Amino acid sequence: MRFAVLLTLIACAACASPDTSAPAEPAPDTAAVASPAPPAAPDLSSENVLVVVFFGNSLTAGYGLADPDVEAFPARIEEKAEAAGLPVRVVNAGVSGETSAGGLRRVDWVLDGDEPDVFVLELGANDGLRGLDPAAMQANLEGILEKVRAKHPEARLVVAGMEAPPNYGLDYTARFRAVFPAVARRFDAALIPFLLEGVGGVRSLNQGDRVHPTAEGHRRMAETAWRTLAPILRETAAERAS
Repeated sequence: MRFAVLLTLIACAACASPDTSAPAEPAPDTAAVASPAPPAAPDLSSENVLVVVFFGNSLTAGYGLADPDVEAFPARIEEKAEAAGLPVRVVNAGVSGETSAGGLRRVDWVLDGDEPDVFVLELGANDGLRGLDPAAMQANLEGILEKVRAKHPEARLVVAGMEAPPNYGLDYTARFRAVFPAVARRFDAALIPFLLEGVGGVRSLNQGDRVHPTAEGHRRMAETAWRTLAPILRETAAERAS
């Protein structure tokens, strides 16, 4: 399935646009129904705020979006956390065009800034697009997480999985895919299996280059990432409060 998605992405094949017609509104229920209580407002005092660092490439940076500070998927995660009553501040450390090797050179500078409670590693897509050696990519990703562990040993780690384009052959795509779960296992990190699930290759969810997601594509990426991040943030917030 993912092979077909990536093949569509690289081949730039046109995908059918989803049906945008609005469904009929159901008849209102006249019975009085108590509205659920909204979540408590998060405690945003500095000692309680969880810092979540997203370290990645153009997918994290929100390349091509009108307002990445609002529309990129890390900002959407902060929005979801606030709605859930979780005190979270997101740091977007995405740089367009970044490879895993570039990330390894840059991560010390990022770690000298904000102290992360959660560190999300989103790199590898540009390695795959360039056909770089998956073994070298794995060494770079592991080197990044080693630096995070050394400087911030209590930080929770998350690895965002990615897929390589199929034009380099089945062996390459299989070796590339295997890197992300292997890195996650080594560092006891949570794994987002495929960050672009349901977005990669879908024409209506990507910009004109057919590679970088639209604002709606980022919203769906946030939904995918939130499934992994939500329990981590809740657990970390509970530990901080205890």
